[in-house]
Amino acid sequence: MAFGFCIGVALLLSLWSRAETAGIPDGVLRMECHDRYFMIAVDPSFTGDEPHFEAVDETGAYAITRQYAAQCGYSINVHPLPGHVELRASYFSCQTLNKDDEMFTFNFNLNVTQEGKEVTYPLNKTCSPSLPWSPREVTCETNYMEVSVRSVVTCPSGTKKDDWNSLKPAHRSTTSDWQVMFQTDDVQFPPMNISDARKQGYVFLLTEGRLVFRAPYGQPDSFSTEVNGVPVEAVHATIFSRQSWVVLMVDLVAACSMDEGLYHESGYMMWETPEMLYPNLDGQQVNVGLKGELVAQPVAEERGYIVGKQNNTIHICIPENAEGRYRKFYVYHLYLEQILVDEDRVETRIRFLRTLATPLLPSPIFAENQTVLEENMFTVYLGDVPEDVQLAAVHLNGQEFTVPLNASSFIITKVVHPNNTHGYKLKVPFEDPVVLQQFSKTDAVLHYAVLHYILNINYTLTVLPEKDLYYHMESVVALVTDVSPPQFDAVCTESGISFKLDHRPFDYLWEITIDSDLLTSELADQHGYIMSNDSNSLLLEVPLFSHGYEYKNISLKGFFGTFEIIMRDLETSEVQGSTIKTCLFSTTELIMCSTDGRMTVVADLALTIPNGGNPARTNLRDKYCGPKETDGSRALFSFSLNSCGSAIKLNSENVIYQNEIFYSKKFLRPGKVVSDNATERVTMQCTYPLSGLHRLFSVYRFESDAAGIGSLLHTTCSRSAESHNPAHFSSYNHACYNHACYNHACYNHACCHKTSYSIIQACPPPSCSLCQSD
Repeated sequence: MAFGFCIGVALLLSLWSRAETAGIPDGVLRMECHDRYFMIAVDPSFTGDEPHFEAVDETGAYAITRQYAAQCGYSINVHPLPGHVELRASYFSCQTLNKDDEMFTFNFNLNVTQEGKEVTYPLNKTCSPSLPWSPREVTCETNYMEVSVRSVVTCPSGTKKDDWNSLKPAHRSTTSDWQVMFQTDDVQFPPMNISDARKQGYVFLLTEGRLVFRAPYGQPDSFSTEVNGVPVEAVHATIFSRQSWVVLMVDLVAACSMDEGLYHESGYMMWETPEMLYPNLDGQQVNVGLKGELVAQPVAEERGYIVGKQNNTIHICIPENAEGRYRKFYVYHLYLEQILVDEDRVETRIRFLRTLATPLLPSPIFAENQTVLEENMFTVYLGDVPEDVQLAAVHLNGQEFTVPLNASSFIITKVVHPNNTHGYKLKVPFEDPVVLQQFSKTDAVLHYAVLHYILNINYTLTVLPEKDLYYHMESVVALVTDVSPPQFDAVCTESGISFKLDHRPFDYLWEITIDSDLLTSELADQHGYIMSNDSNSLLLEVPLFSHGYEYKNISLKGFFGTFEIIMRDLETSEVQGSTIKTCLFSTTELIMCSTDGRMTVVADLALTIPNGGNPARTNLRDKYCGPKETDGSRALFSFSLNSCGSAIKLNSENVIYQNEIFYSKKFLRPGKVVSDNATERVTMQCTYPLSGLHRLFSVYRFESDAAGIGSLLHTTCSRSAESHNPAHFSSYNHACYNHACYNHACYNHACCHKTSYSIIQACPPPSCSLCQSD
């Protein structure tokens, strides 16, 4: 049966191709076109607690009250979570401009009170449904039922007795005007004309291609029942017109599940609807989702939903952590679609929009210690924080810090997750003053210890919108189990050894010494070390021949110098570790006075032997004490202090051992020509303080607490000079080796024109003050 008629007035409004939101700040308004409705969401911080919407068409603006919304296809809902006021409008709502059922233009006014004045903001948007219209569609909104059918349909196959019974009232009607007749399972009400039905809150609308019927819930002509134990509200309207002996009739039925949902302790929100709300229709497909987004049943099940059928009832189970749900009691804006077909394969779509809420439920928050020791800081993650809960402050070992943090050495970062939860990542350096430290020794032999970094955290969280406070406490401990004494990195240089120590937070547990002396800036200045120390590292440059060196394998090619830095227990001064570095050095001259009473000398004899002479022909005061090694101009001597004719001088503070290098012309080969042009004598001496030689006169063995101070003396002499006891000599300290004023450089210095010179111990920058008359 085909039918066609026109109800209502065409609305001639200009069309908007885009949304109009003039004057509204960014971020407080959202407008979206969905498959069967238009949605506006506004932040209450902008609208206030009682925003007012008006629907606008060419006849005026109409306040959307509770009654008007249910009658005209609007639904207004206030959602404390996530915090917005939501207006949904059916594509067939009263003031919507409809163009060929393909383009729908919405015009609203948003009225808010700001600074005591009422301000109106126009909101306009045009939507085009992305989904084609089915022959029949039913929408079960929160406050009304709506059914629309295609205005051109074919007569269904088969005719039943009930169909003829419904024709009797229409046939007995004496008018040709369109009328509507309501009926329940047991009662068939008398017909009334369309205008009277409108007065009772029903809406009938004929568009370009569809017939629309809308009824608020709770109408006198609707009825409530239970189907398979599920509460259902239905309205059955039949519109007809009698034209002579022909009756035009359209059956409009809307039936909606009124189930409010039930939360199950297994973590699911359950909702039910009878499968066969509409007789003679078979279920084909179920689509489900939240917040207006539908997905097919297989996709929903992949996301944790359970969609099943039992006893002719569809069961929808929404997982507690479903994307799109809100809390503090969980709130789910369910969107469900059933697709049914009749025996002629004519499709019916039924949509449910329901807000389901659980009772108050616990929302466990967890804290995870993500600390990596190598980063030298605590990393603690607070997770599963609901979106309506914010971090207000943290107490760290009793000290309060509000969020957001002001300048501090630690940071808090918010981490947002797609399941409507978020977390907070807290990073606190181990060395931050707020962190507690506890130290305990575990191995007295290997000198290992355990350092405990302790951080007690009390999170203060605010639950919105009530701003209730919630506290979560967590204690984390970082154990540094390989707490061992500091170890320097050491590098050999041409002039000495360079040490570097990268500071660790627990290095303060040890003291650093050279021998038994604490390494300080004063000690470094005293011994000629170059030291710099900051918050990151300690740098120490130790020049060759400085105090603290030991020397081995001395030859004309070079020698090994070793320097040791010692780590001692801060409390007991017990040695617990050291850094020892040995380097190969080379030098033109040197003198070393060992603690066991041995003098080792490398002397440059270029001006001591005549031209053509051989350094191997040199000897000490004892002519049988010759060099151990020679080259073209140098000789190496190593002998006991009390041998080789050494002279001993004693004063109130020191004992001095002195010897001299001579060149002998004996045993020259016949015809060997040697030019006697030698101009220098070389005298060497070792000086030891008496305070370090306690056993010198009680035991026939030399023992010194420290190495002696060695001196090499190059004195200018005439060719006829035969004296073995030079009138002058100079003292040479190890620290002055390679100094600009040392040896010939000083002797030839413009300010030094004395026959002999002495080099002072400290070796400051080169200047004439270094060269002094003896």
